[in-house]
Amino acid sequence: MPTFTKRSELPVPRADLYAWHARPGAFERLGPPWERAVVESRTGEGIDDGVRLTIRAEIGPVSARWEAEHHGHIPGEQFIDTQRSGPFARWEHTHRFLDGPSPGTSILDDSVEYELPLGGLGAAVAGHYVGDRLSRMFNFRHARTAADLARHAPYGGRALTVAVTGASGLIGGALCPFLTTGGHRVKRLVRRAPKGPDELRWDPEAGVIDLAGLEGVDAIIHLAGENVGEGRWTEARKARILQSRDAGTRLLAQAVAKVGVPRLISASAVGYYGDTGAQIVDESSPLGKGFLAEVCARWEAAAEPAIAAGARVAQARVGVVLSAQGGALGKLLPVYKAGGGGPVGSGEQGFPWVHLDDVVDIFHHLLMSDDLSGPVNAVAPATQSQGEVTDEICGLLNRPSFVPLPAAAVRLGFGQMGVEVLLQGQRVRPSVLQGRGFTWRFPTLDAAMRHELGLAYGA
Repeated sequence: MPTFTKRSELPVPRADLYAWHARPGAFERLGPPWERAVVESRTGEGIDDGVRLTIRAEIGPVSARWEAEHHGHIPGEQFIDTQRSGPFARWEHTHRFLDGPSPGTSILDDSVEYELPLGGLGAAVAGHYVGDRLSRMFNFRHARTAADLARHAPYGGRALTVAVTGASGLIGGALCPFLTTGGHRVKRLVRRAPKGPDELRWDPEAGVIDLAGLEGVDAIIHLAGENVGEGRWTEARKARILQSRDAGTRLLAQAVAKVGVPRLISASAVGYYGDTGAQIVDESSPLGKGFLAEVCARWEAAAEPAIAAGARVAQARVGVVLSAQGGALGKLLPVYKAGGGGPVGSGEQGFPWVHLDDVVDIFHHLLMSDDLSGPVNAVAPATQSQGEVTDEICGLLNRPSFVPLPAAAVRLGFGQMGVEVLLQGQRVRPSVLQGRGFTWRFPTLDAAMRHELGLAYGA
């Protein structure tokens, strides 16, 4: 029977390594970005014996349901996942947590015993592929575990209670598991009826928010808002976009003032700067022109009630978030893989990208830094054009990048949205973060894309 093993030494105590895996969100943090796996149901949280997860995994064009059960749990030492139904004939994954060779270090030991369907025939046909896939996946998992723990370590186990809007979105879906595995408690603000104590009701259109549920909350992170890049901007849609930013942020800021929440960290966007052409801008640069600039200005101004009440308010001006799981890159990758990549318009417009993990780290930095307020550019340190970004991604995919999308076609198909989102751009420097010595996990596009595509974790 094949056995796969992966061992890594980490610069954290064994207790911290174990706790990270035992907390809610570990499964979500350990999913490789180049594969899609969604938890359809679970019988409980954590890694206690008897907890079962049903997972829908997409591997290329194939979709499979996998049911696994936790057992063999020895607190502080190990737990085991066994497949109860799924694509393997047998699968048993033992997670062990050991003391490292020196004080303050630990060993993460993963061991998987598995059998493929059809016995020897299955092994002959798919054995090499499965072995390579396991190696790539566990290389990623160990790297992600080490990187996340390194981000939490400087704060010495300081745990906060954080309310989050937009928790199911691209950023929120990564940030919330990062926070919970780090020992923080997350309360998700939802528009439907709450399903448990870690969900709070809010309805910004109706001006409704659960003030009692915000008692004792250390910070609110505001990520919710109407998507600006979906379809043409009719007057009605532009009104909804403005209203979603203004009303939601103002409601939260007023709640902060009433309840006494000490921190409000709100998303904004680099659209604040308008179309910058070849000029590089930073947090000291003035407000630009255009609808997106107006949206961002209103968005940030809506936090004034919290500032007036003495709360620490920070606004993350987020760039184009790179993740194979969604957002712009999630839509573009299939096009690039099909050979359809190329310049949009001139291709010279700025493309202020940032990797999703770095956005998570930036929000975490804003959360934990007691001395940081005001606008903060959440972008990578590199400044590149749309054409340069496309060329580099297509090069990693071994695909051409010469299929243009003419400016006239963008204007005809998308109107004002196409002009401001696709044809215009910004070259943005993250001066505040650089001045504080912030380190990016993925400071270059090459590193970010090799991570997203799994190229950095090859056997």
